[in-house]
Amino acid sequence: MGSNNTRSLSPRQKMINLMYIVLTAMLALNVSSDVLDGFGQVEEGLARSNATVDQRNEAVFRRLEAFAEQNPGKGAAWLDKAAEVRSTTSRVYGLIDTLKMAIAIEADGNNANLANILNQDNLDAASIVMLSPGSAKGKHLRSTIDYYRNYIGSLMSDSLKRDNIMRSLSTEQITRRGTVTPQLWEEAMFENKPVIAAITLLTKLQSDIRYAEGEALSTLLANVDAGDVRVNELNAFVIPQSRNVMRGSRYSANIVLAAVDTTQRPTIYINGKQLDNDRGLFETLASSTGNFDYSGYLEVPHGDGTVTRHDFNSSYTVIEPTATISATMMNVLYAGIDNPMSISVPGIAPSAISASMTNGTLSRHGDSWVARPGKVGTEAVVTVTANIDGRPQTVATTSFRVRKLPDPAPFISYTDSKGHQERYKGSKPFPKTLLLQAPGIEAAIDDNLLNVSYRVLSFETVFFDSMGNAIPEVSQGSQFSQRQKDSFRRLQRGKRFYISRVKAIGPDGIERDLAPMEVIVN
Repeated sequence: MGSNNTRSLSPRQKMINLMYIVLTAMLALNVSSDVLDGFGQVEEGLARSNATVDQRNEAVFRRLEAFAEQNPGKGAAWLDKAAEVRSTTSRVYGLIDTLKMAIAIEADGNNANLANILNQDNLDAASIVMLSPGSAKGKHLRSTIDYYRNYIGSLMSDSLKRDNIMRSLSTEQITRRGTVTPQLWEEAMFENKPVIAAITLLTKLQSDIRYAEGEALSTLLANVDAGDVRVNELNAFVIPQSRNVMRGSRYSANIVLAAVDTTQRPTIYINGKQLDNDRGLFETLASSTGNFDYSGYLEVPHGDGTVTRHDFNSSYTVIEPTATISATMMNVLYAGIDNPMSISVPGIAPSAISASMTNGTLSRHGDSWVARPGKVGTEAVVTVTANIDGRPQTVATTSFRVRKLPDPAPFISYTDSKGHQERYKGSKPFPKTLLLQAPGIEAAIDDNLLNVSYRVLSFETVFFDSMGNAIPEVSQGSQFSQRQKDSFRRLQRGKRFYISRVKAIGPDGIERDLAPMEVIVN
């Protein structure tokens, strides 16, 4: 406060101001160690979650990289964009890591360790690093996030996903409760914040950045085929249902032309004879084993009355009967659960097929099979025997890797306006009415490859009061406790809290600690 304004205050007002300063200092000196520990737990959970999301983003990038290697003309441009996204994200992520370390050094000195901050309750370090007029690091961070947000948003074709990214990376001014003057984003983030709280907020920002990166990479991968609208070249293609057929069965193939006009289908000739259908379906009886070649051409009529010819050739192989063995849930088997399997021998009735497995049990259920492996890390070998011409014959042996079930994801189950059962997994707005209706949280693996339910044993919710202090509350098993529900009722629109320290047990009997979940109240 300026000296002129101070002289104009009454003695009573001066006393009130002095008491406020003393009270603020007392609060600053008495930050609860439990609150600081709560921030530390949230920080650790967010860091683990960031590492997991980074691995998923890397996997998406590798898929795009593999596609571009196979088809450079179609995928190279999208790979370049994805590489730019990864590089830009890495720079922004690294900037935030640098700021976190700078805050830690300001609090603990040059020997500071982010994994073990000594002066967690220091209220000055974050303000000095981020809000000091000389460095303006907070302003620089805001401008960097603004650029990154707009850059990622420009890549998103889905308006809903774009809006979610814009909200999660928003740096708009914030008007705190009980005030009328809005605060700059960096001031609201770092002014008078304990060191551990400031670092946790920066880690949360990194989580939002990884989320935005993942959405952008997924969009680029989906766009590989989205732009195939104009065609400047016509080619004939042979699409067989299978190049390998058994003796006694039929070989089938579709002869098609890319970008064919459905109002004027091409005429197809194979080995000098016209096909007897306009769908391009070629069939011939495979009466003996061996390799067989065939060729032909398509005649394509044009609007000016001309006809162009497009030649093609292909081949197929006729083989003796064999067996196919596949795990319907990915290419591995998971210990502790039933793994559905498909076992068949073309040309052989299911009743004439038998199978066995090492390192576990394999049982038949109608025409399907269920494998239940035993020891993790030891291969399970499936051997298939078929009754051919009245005698048993081993037709295939396949090895499968046996793995432990992955960790599930926690979620809140709710029913949408159309009566559909949905799962809320955090990091986006969730209606308060649905939150109050939810009895608790659940956990499951539901990635479209595995669908395995887990039983939640316990969890905590972490709320933040107006001073930024974390308030953890313990659940009643998998259900929200009354104290947690009371806290939900007090939450206002836009407020966030975290569900952390989730413990769950699956069908394999292994108890797991799950990643935390952020809930944004809408």
